[in-house]
Amino acid sequence: MAVARPAKKKTGILNDSAHQFLREYLNTPSPVGFEAAGQKVWLKYLSPYIDRHFVDPYGTVVGVVNPEAPFKIVIEAHADEISWFVNYINNEGLIYLKRNGGVDHQVAPAQRVLIHGKKGPVKAVFGWPAIHTRLGNSDQKEPAPKVDNLFLDCGARNKKEVEALGIRVGSVVTYQDGFDELANDNYIARAFDNRIGGFMIAQVARLLKENRKKLPYGLYIVNAVQEEIGLRGAEMIARRIKPNIAIITDVTHDTSISGRHRQR
Repeated sequence: MAVARPAKKKTGILNDSAHQFLREYLNTPSPVGFEAAGQKVWLKYLSPYIDRHFVDPYGTVVGVVNPEAPFKIVIEAHADEISWFVNYINNEGLIYLKRNGGVDHQVAPAQRVLIHGKKGPVKAVFGWPAIHTRLGNSDQKEPAPKVDNLFLDCGARNKKEVEALGIRVGSVVTYQDGFDELANDNYIARAFDNRIGGFMIAQVARLLKENRKKLPYGLYIVNAVQEEIGLRGAEMIARRIKPNIAIITDVTHDTSISGRHRQR
């Protein structure tokens, strides 16, 4: 879960329509390799503000303003979010996982998730022993969460019931938590990395259109896929567009709080 500090609502940047788009876009699962749902939300919002669009075989979506211009400028974000894959289902119906991108196993215990199976999303939760059972003897070191000892419980009583829900090895898993607001116009959501970039570049297109700006170059608004596993979508689309200039948006980390609340 990340925090963003945007401009206040109902300004030129974050009007009501843009705010609704941001909320819907953040709440739409777009795990690595399965970005189509989020891409549809993004393109639907972007379409009124561009001259044309295309989608490459990987799933990267590109909106173009002034497509006939020979000089090409790209503004880019990535559409995918970190997630998990179902790796093993034991006989008791517990589900073990592998990473899909750089997902952090240390924040997983007790998190609620959606398993995207063949019959639609299935709710589940990361199991983790209660503190009373973890500590045991006070001399023992408390176990740490690892990919190998984390598991999901979807309520099924055995492997057959898990499979009856449409869950298979290879099903993708995303966190359930979505968009919400904190005090002072701060937002929280999963997948700000990098839906906030996709939101920003869409606003560039909107503001150009609404202010009737004519560009002397072609503007390629690129929402690339599979960034979290090696920049694959960006590499493919760069070879296709061959831009003269590219401006890349992504998130960074707030280092101003680190260590401030340590115990003394």
